[in-house]
Amino acid sequence: MRITVGSGTVRLPLLLVVLLAVAGCTETATPRPDGGTNGTSIVLADRDEPTTLNPLLGYGAQGVSKIYDGLVEHRQDGSLGPALAADLPEPAADGLSWTVKLRGDVKFTDGSTFGAEDVVATYTAALQNPVKERFGTLKGVEQVDPSTVRFTLNQTQAAFPHLLTLGILPSEQAKPDGQPVGTGPYKVTEWKKGDRLLLDANETYFGGAPKVKKLTVVFVTDDNQRARRMQDGEFDGTVLPPKIVAPFASKSGLSVQYHRSADYRAVRLPAANAVTGNAAIRLALNYATNRQGMIDNLLDGRGTIGYTPVPDALAEEFDPTAKFRYDKTEAARQLDVAGWVAGADGIRVKDGVPARFTLMYPLGDDLRADLATAFAADAKAVGVDVQLAGLSWEAIRPRMGADALLYGEGSPFDPDLMLYDLRGQGSPAADAALENGRKLIDPAQRAVAYKLFQQAFVAAPSMVVLVFPEHAYVMRDSWNGYQPVVDPNTYGALAWGPWWNLEKWEPK
Repeated sequence: MRITVGSGTVRLPLLLVVLLAVAGCTETATPRPDGGTNGTSIVLADRDEPTTLNPLLGYGAQGVSKIYDGLVEHRQDGSLGPALAADLPEPAADGLSWTVKLRGDVKFTDGSTFGAEDVVATYTAALQNPVKERFGTLKGVEQVDPSTVRFTLNQTQAAFPHLLTLGILPSEQAKPDGQPVGTGPYKVTEWKKGDRLLLDANETYFGGAPKVKKLTVVFVTDDNQRARRMQDGEFDGTVLPPKIVAPFASKSGLSVQYHRSADYRAVRLPAANAVTGNAAIRLALNYATNRQGMIDNLLDGRGTIGYTPVPDALAEEFDPTAKFRYDKTEAARQLDVAGWVAGADGIRVKDGVPARFTLMYPLGDDLRADLATAFAADAKAVGVDVQLAGLSWEAIRPRMGADALLYGEGSPFDPDLMLYDLRGQGSPAADAALENGRKLIDPAQRAVAYKLFQQAFVAAPSMVVLVFPEHAYVMRDSWNGYQPVVDPNTYGALAWGPWWNLEKWEPK
């Protein structure tokens, strides 16, 4: 039993670029994008290439990775089920520890047997690597016996079991530069960085050998190029912006699917900036933003207005009364009262500081670029000058403390997973609600705490939440097994989306 850190796919915290050399790379023929002669291969195109395939560095952070399994997994309805665990985690009476019984019939793809020592090694390593930020309440993990582990917390966290989706590595390889060895339904055969990732089915997978034997993921950053190549028959499926996916619905042999999402787009307004940190500017921009216009014009109607980071997918915690009306007159009034006076050029000024800031967005993401442009136009109408900057992530990361960012985040599983890091950006009331939401155990009390957070947010917003866009996919109609889900922020060929349960698909 050893711990390896496979590496992962993801939108990493935006400040990490990890290079992982996959050993034994050889030229491998790409499967045909029609399932081959018997439907046992599939070729998918994704916008974002993983920076890593290592769970310790963030790969598979929201619970779907293809290469690894966690102790638990999220099911289609967002609930938790056991994966490498034999049963769901059991809390102690005081909520400060969770005990997990493990399956005894699991092997890693290198042939070694999965056991408690692998769990202990993986989580011990996690506390020393970039994912440690997700495990702020975890004090330690210990092996109780060969098939049982116990997690000890430094404070109660009702959502803690949701964090146990972390991919488990063989104990001797629990390190950030290890090879991608997991227990998952697929194993890496080749990673041609900048081009594609090739995966083969794990024939000894404890959940049953996948019927789709080969998975090829091609990385194509540009949305229009992905659409053209899908049109030309190069792929079996891809993700596309809603505004360019519609024509595929009429194509024979293809289907278009739209997924609801908890994946919000927002303008992050850094507190350290004299303009974006100003309470009146923040409030006024929330009134000035035409969110419905963004959905109608940029999302082809495929999305939900966002006022706070809490999605309506979290039905128990969502507060439909926490909202801003679209009212540019009110936005202007807020700015007037706060002393932001319009200058000769129409841009407001206070104490010699013009109401002007830079809004960054990642190059190649057409939706974020469009949203940024629409937001800037709405802001300009009330005297706030937003300068747009399309940049690479390498250029964006060092500037996030000073410049605004067209941001994406969100989870449909538990509000604590996506909201707790917002502490310190808004009001004391919002922070107190987030602390209560984390430590309270009773679901009803937690729901109240998160509704209080939403009310505190709209009273003193820390950012401008815009929309929860639906995720649009086009795919070849050659397999059975598709099950729709509510997507989190991480989605596509290697995460959530239509192919989240690919290991259960079968050729038609």
